[in-house]
Amino acid sequence: MTSKRELEIYLHIPFCVKKCFYCDFLSAPADEETRTAYLEALMREVRERAGDYRNYRVVSVFVGGGTPSAVSEELMAKLLKTLREGFEIAPDAEITIEVNPNTADKEKLYCYRESGVNRLSIGLQSADDGELAAIGRVHTFAQFLETYQNARDCGFSNVNVDVMSALPGQTVEKYLHTLDAVLTLKVPPEHISSYSLILEEGTRLYEMVSQGKLCLPDEESDRRMYELTGRILKKAGYARYEISNYAKEGFECRHNCGYWTRREYLGLGVGAASLIGNHRFKNNDSLQEYLKDPLGQRIEEQELSVKEEMEEFMFLGLRLTKGVSADRFMQLFGRELEEIYGAVIARYTKAGLLRYKNEGKGERRLALTARGMDVCNTVMAEFLL
Repeated sequence: MTSKRELEIYLHIPFCVKKCFYCDFLSAPADEETRTAYLEALMREVRERAGDYRNYRVVSVFVGGGTPSAVSEELMAKLLKTLREGFEIAPDAEITIEVNPNTADKEKLYCYRESGVNRLSIGLQSADDGELAAIGRVHTFAQFLETYQNARDCGFSNVNVDVMSALPGQTVEKYLHTLDAVLTLKVPPEHISSYSLILEEGTRLYEMVSQGKLCLPDEESDRRMYELTGRILKKAGYARYEISNYAKEGFECRHNCGYWTRREYLGLGVGAASLIGNHRFKNNDSLQEYLKDPLGQRIEEQELSVKEEMEEFMFLGLRLTKGVSADRFMQLFGRELEEIYGAVIARYTKAGLLRYKNEGKGERRLALTARGMDVCNTVMAEFLL
């Protein structure tokens, strides 16, 4: 009997209470009627697409946004039930939903647990209410504490907390206060994602900084926050397994690791992207068009060449601290890693930014060094052929 292929599913919920000042994601506030119509359209897409994936077993589900917790728990429960009816979900599948404080009360979180969600990702960003206001968040630190405790009370034992550094007006000391506030929770999170603020053109924050209304930390302070994050979280028992992600042993985000190792994934919902085999495609970004016809929105379809697959294998896999497997590269592409990338590997190994290491059973892996992680974008760009 042929074993089923592994598949990840991403469900996009494009709604939020208010768009954060730094956000350039496909999301916006919407009324209840629009949210309900969208969930109905999304469930239709789930049902109709399911038949194409009978030979797959779903190993992870990620409900992201936007703010998925901005929709009612009844709609979310209905969506997850529809998903289970259409797709084969592995018994041990990781099922994550993103929530923001002030949109996820205890009743909603309990409903998620009853619907099979076993991992939460809570967007804190900062423990300082002034910093939260400066970036347009609609919650306070006190509301985060309430949401976090409710999550534990509802039985969630796999929780991620997002924090951000280099925020407007943020000092190194204030950022360390946020880290400390997370680490000293009665039951600290199993996973922490720490991102440095990226100022995206076209966002409200970009305009405010450009007009001098807000001031970002200088480069030296930003660098110091980055360095201290790794040091402090390592001391607290979190291993860095990806550029911006830290986890206690066994709690790495399986869904995101799938992206970085090019596991096949199906994105459902407006603007959602997919990778099936060597075929990349995504849905149209137009909410109104999606509501009219959720099945007719696929755009940007691309059959990846072997060269493009090699590139993705390298620049995605090198995000992980364990790096990429030279044996796996040979297995997939029938070429030695050094045959394709020998000059790049030699140059950056000599510079101390890349290194080979041996894992169990003699597996040889190429990974960024600690210094290489610091300049990862520069190194990874060299793997574009």
